[in-house]
Amino acid sequence: MSDTYTTISTVGEGYYTEKRSKFLAWAHHVETADEVKLLLADYRKKYYDARHVCYAYMLGPGRTDYRANDDGEPSSTAGKPILGQINAAELTDVLVVVVRYYGGVNLGTSGLIVAYREAAALAIANATKQQRLVEETVSYDFPYPMMNSVMRVVKDMQPRIVSQTFDNTCQLQLAIRRSQAEELRQRLAKLSFGQTT
Repeated sequence: MSDTYTTISTVGEGYYTEKRSKFLAWAHHVETADEVKLLLADYRKKYYDARHVCYAYMLGPGRTDYRANDDGEPSSTAGKPILGQINAAELTDVLVVVVRYYGGVNLGTSGLIVAYREAAALAIANATKQQRLVEETVSYDFPYPMMNSVMRVVKDMQPRIVSQTFDNTCQLQLAIRRSQAEELRQRLAKLSFGQTT
């Protein structure tokens, strides 16, 4: 499994029209289902007069937590095409919302699929993509006299220090890219006395 993933760092917007129906789309960076719920509640409130507020999201570096919602459109004509665009861009930690204002002419299932797909693609294309690291956290407890040896390993491997406590017994919480976590654990364990988790 890779230790990087791609997400977005800015909100992307898209707009698509078909037979007087308007499709307004937004792509957001999200990290939890709760964030998704809050954003959807905002869109539903702001666009209360819209016929449909459809969406799809993908969460987590492993891209295993996802959902697609048609919000009253015929089954698989809205949420699935939106999710398809998230997958095509290989993104995660992203929510794409498409608000539809009905224009009085039915688009049919193939017309809807194209419209939702295009609106989602435009929103994603207008967002700034960003590569992120999949990190693992390593905790290490050690006696104060080992400080210099421990900090040499930290300086050498460059993990991100999440938290640190310096007392008679010191503790470091370090975040490092997943592919380097085992090496960090082994190097700290070799310093003896300390406890890694």
